[in-house]
Amino acid sequence: MDISIPIPPDFSFERTVMSHGWCELSPFEFDRESWKLVRVLEIDKGRPVTVTITGAQDSIEVRSLQKAGARDGDSITRHVRHIFRLDDELAEFYKLIGNEPVFSWIARVGAGRLLRSPSVYEDLVKTICTTNCSWALTKKMVSGLVTMLGRETGDKRHAFPTPAAMASAPEKFYRDEVRAGYRASYLLELAERVASGSLDVEGWLNSALPTFELKRQIKSVKGAGDYAAENLLKLLGRYDGLALDSWLRAKFARTHNKGRVAADAKIARHYSRFGAWCGLAMWCDMTRDWLDDASVETAEGAAAGTPRIT
Repeated sequence: MDISIPIPPDFSFERTVMSHGWCELSPFEFDRESWKLVRVLEIDKGRPVTVTITGAQDSIEVRSLQKAGARDGDSITRHVRHIFRLDDELAEFYKLIGNEPVFSWIARVGAGRLLRSPSVYEDLVKTICTTNCSWALTKKMVSGLVTMLGRETGDKRHAFPTPAAMASAPEKFYRDEVRAGYRASYLLELAERVASGSLDVEGWLNSALPTFELKRQIKSVKGAGDYAAENLLKLLGRYDGLALDSWLRAKFARTHNKGRVAADAKIARHYSRFGAWCGLAMWCDMTRDWLDDASVETAEGAAAGTPRIT
């Protein structure tokens, strides 16, 4: 099945795929040479399917590697629109940064959409797997969850595991097989709460709660501190928080503080003028050199540097 999904005029396929490291985490696969993103998707009925996703001038092109019916196509389309944030409205953000020389490139190249998973649950699990560890360990943990607990496709790939599948595994599995360390009990408890219906993480996507109250709910999940909660909030479309971690602090020091460590309060002041969009402004600012794009320039007019995903 081939599906063509129209894109908004301010959308960049490349900038969205490489907006952060999710494109490297199973069941995503990313081929930088061909700019092809592969993803295993759970559809409404039947086995999960593997799709390849590429960008075109006015659309996203999706191809299913397994047979799929019309209803499957609707489910695939819905997932892809969600993953690429095609229904997100960024006009207010682009207007806010439009007159700022250091930030105006964001609207010009269509940056600002952060790639996400088909479900809030998957995004939360992956976020917990990024805390207090190397990126290599994050990839190992997520890959273990997918290959050992995810449903298999016709091409022997695996979907991200359901809460029920994760809840059925003992804590020892997370500790010994996934190598989740102290996160083992957190992942199991999260899966059990979601599988039982006592925690509705998908409801956070359209929650009417103020951000500070929604953040409190997210932090009620063991393993989700300020960084994890604010990172997940960005994937829910709320950018009030900066989700500061060691990489962001170090990058800010190099970029805006002459290499010296800056207090979190100073970093917050630097982006405070962007109000509810401050977290997105910071993330775009810190990652603008991840793509070798001639239209992306620093304040001094130098071309952007070598891309890097973290």
